[in-house]
Amino acid sequence: MDLSISSAEEVVMPATKDEVDQLIASHTIVIFSKTSCPYCRMAKQIFDKLQKKYKSIELNERDDGDEIQSILGEMTGARTVPRVFVNGVCLGGGTDVKKLYEKGELQKMF
Repeated sequence: MDLSISSAEEVVMPATKDEVDQLIASHTIVIFSKTSCPYCRMAKQIFDKLQKKYKSIELNERDDGDEIQSILGEMTGARTVPRVFVNGVCLGGGTDVKKLYEKGELQKMF
């Protein structure tokens, strides 16, 4: 019995911390999000107002979304979404981003 995987088949491997780190490192702003989350929409709207491009990772649209959410929990101390990173630093969630924006501190991060 041949158990080898043909090169045409794609095997989806769960996300690793290295892959999450790479995503964060390769974009100035990364938002780990879910499409149905109002706090995620709030965070994105703030960056839209600032006319700042961001990379949005919609965890509910990915097969490895739960794994990524667990990795983020280990990295940041919270599994909740959004998890917003600017210049590799986790700012927290949507409410945290809104507070930084209202104080004028978010705008100074770019």
